[in-house]
Amino acid sequence: MRRYLSVSRGLAWRLLHSLVTNPLLFLPPMLMPLFFFTAFAGGLSAVSNVPGFNYGPGYTSFIFAFVLCQSAAFGGVFSGFSIAADFQFGFGRRLLLATPHRSALILGYGIVALFRATITIGVVTLVGLAVGMNIDGGGLDVFGMYALAAIINITGLLFAAGVALRFRSLQATPLMQVPVFLFLFLAPVYVPRELLGGWVHAVAPFNPATHVMETVRDLVAGQGSDYLTTLSVIVALLALVTVFMFRGLRQAEAAG
Repeated sequence: MRRYLSVSRGLAWRLLHSLVTNPLLFLPPMLMPLFFFTAFAGGLSAVSNVPGFNYGPGYTSFIFAFVLCQSAAFGGVFSGFSIAADFQFGFGRRLLLATPHRSALILGYGIVALFRATITIGVVTLVGLAVGMNIDGGGLDVFGMYALAAIINITGLLFAAGVALRFRSLQATPLMQVPVFLFLFLAPVYVPRELLGGWVHAVAPFNPATHVMETVRDLVAGQGSDYLTTLSVIVALLALVTVFMFRGLRQAEAAG
């Protein structure tokens, strides 16, 4: 166990050192959620006056739930980029040869993914509070909200890792990003589910992101939510991407 954790810590330290010494690697995943937050919360604030929009904390808090999910997911996806880069430039193969505990490598990348998401979510939360975002939920609600974000973060990492380990090239980065964008935007991002129209309204109920965003919004508002059902949905999704990632890891091992 000690050797297992030392591998994870060493890999995480290497990546974190790169982030700290080269801020340009860290800024894009932080600026994207901030852009969406300020653009949607400011430009679409009139949505709160639409008949049928009855979200108590206000539109800024409504959009915050989406940005929280986005920040968490893309904190994981951008760490998947690091996996692809390591394999493209040969370092990933050396890692596979250097340790018999291959899952320790994923844990190392996971530590970095959580670090990325924590910083971004922290900044987004502070910006939201600075512009008047209301959080009506209590301490337990806030804890549940950020716990869901952590699970989303790891889910995003494992999906991106599965793609990266299969292709072992930065050319696969669009295959990591686009499905996550679709996953998030085919949910009630701008308006409540009841105000959606067309095919998006038909698809949204079957999208796990819908249930996660709605639960986060309930927690922000301090309303009752079916938290356990949402947790079971996201854990089931986490199990699927875990299988996807381990199959990718076997492909990377077979490729030498």
